[in-house]
Amino acid sequence: MRVLVIEDEQRLARIIRRVLEEEQYVVDLAFDGPTGEDLARTGDYDVIILDVMLPGRDGVAVCRRLRQDGVACLVLMLTARDALEDRVRGLDAGADDYLVKPFAFAELLARVRALGRRRTGELAPTTLQADGLVMDLLRHDVTRNGQRIDLTAKEFALLEYLLRHQGQVLTRTQILNGVWRYDADAASNVVDTYVHYLREKIDRNFGPKLLHTVRGVGYVLRG
Repeated sequence: MRVLVIEDEQRLARIIRRVLEEEQYVVDLAFDGPTGEDLARTGDYDVIILDVMLPGRDGVAVCRRLRQDGVACLVLMLTARDALEDRVRGLDAGADDYLVKPFAFAELLARVRALGRRRTGELAPTTLQADGLVMDLLRHDVTRNGQRIDLTAKEFALLEYLLRHQGQVLTRTQILNGVWRYDADAASNVVDTYVHYLREKIDRNFGPKLLHTVRGVGYVLRG
């Protein structure tokens, strides 16, 4: 899937590109409204991630002009504004979804996946599973071998990220980028801490063990 990121915070834009490329998306960047609009018209993109506050032309104007000219790709609008009128303004301009900064990359990825499914007509999975471990995404519920496991919001997000990358060895940086907010003052040791918390809950009283340490690299969940 091809994604265009139009975001004037260049550091954030490049982090978004790296996170998306780790998920096998093809990503282009633009750092101002006019350049982004030109790319959107000439490129065959599936999803556009569009910041509202852009130099040259704001994201709402870009989105409105693209819709008026028949550009039909799906638009996820980013903004630091959480006021209802700002969300309504963006959606009325033709945006398909809205994400308020600061956000966790796990949520960004989930929204991009949802837009991709909308484009293809694919139904979204409602559960993720690994060897008796079942995560119900609709009920926000986790069980293993039928026994309910209580997780905090961050533990749930970490487990969801690991389940979606089941069998893949993930570095601490990948996990930080995928689960914690991009502006969070988090270091790699916070990943170790939360992996420990999660391991205590999903592995301690069950077998076989699902969450493994790969020394010198990071972690992997194998079902």
